[in-house]
Amino acid sequence: MATLLRKIGLIRLHDRDTEDPKHHQGSLKGTKGTPKNNKHCQTANDANILSTPEIKARKLDQHGKDKEKPGKDAKEKQQQQQQQQQQTGGSGNKSTAASSVPPLAPHRHHCTQVRTRRLMKELQEIRRLGDSFITVELVEENLFDWNVKLHQVDKDSALWQDMKETSTEFILLNVTFPDNFPFSPPFMRVLTPRLENGYVLDGGAICMELLTPRGWSSAYTVEAVMRQFAASLVKGQGRICRKAGKSKKAFSRKEAEATFKSLVKTHEKYGWVSPPVSDG
Repeated sequence: MATLLRKIGLIRLHDRDTEDPKHHQGSLKGTKGTPKNNKHCQTANDANILSTPEIKARKLDQHGKDKEKPGKDAKEKQQQQQQQQQQTGGSGNKSTAASSVPPLAPHRHHCTQVRTRRLMKELQEIRRLGDSFITVELVEENLFDWNVKLHQVDKDSALWQDMKETSTEFILLNVTFPDNFPFSPPFMRVLTPRLENGYVLDGGAICMELLTPRGWSSAYTVEAVMRQFAASLVKGQGRICRKAGKSKKAFSRKEAEATFKSLVKTHEKYGWVSPPVSDG
């Protein structure tokens, strides 16, 4: 009997462990913590993974990029505006100032410096020598506009005799220097007295090849030009005009410029060896 009861008990135990759904449910109740723990561990693991320095840095970097987008766009826009300003020569007051007072072109500025240095040097040299051949006065303190007094010509010439008889102490000339002097010749004309012949034409224009672009050399000094002029006066048999009325008529710059332009065209056509009679 006892053996039978033990058998029945074993069968019930087996059935309870294997077939009773309630037992499975009860047994699952005891294991519910495991899934929770597993879920908690997974969450914890996710949290731990996301809290690593690499992920944090990645998050911060992404967050920073999102923040920087507007600023970056603004910076790029500002750079584009600056480039446009540089291409258009700036803006605002700078642009206005640049447009109102344009700077000298580099070549022109260089020529102005060369002209100034050259004329200062020549003027100092003439004043330093202090000889009785020529003297120079600036017209209204303008370095580029000279009045030159020619005190001497060949003493054996008729012109020198005229100067003595008329008490003419000097022949006064005006010499103006262009922007690109000494690479271009000065414009020179006689002011007083009124001369005849000697290659001095209407308005006081002077017919000398070295005063033209074709005959000019930057090596010529003002003193050398004046010596050449003094020689041409004697060679061309220049005289002081003594005719009544005509001798009192002053030379004019406008007339001299027109005459010089005309004589240059004439000599370009016929040459400078034998100038026409009308040109002196």
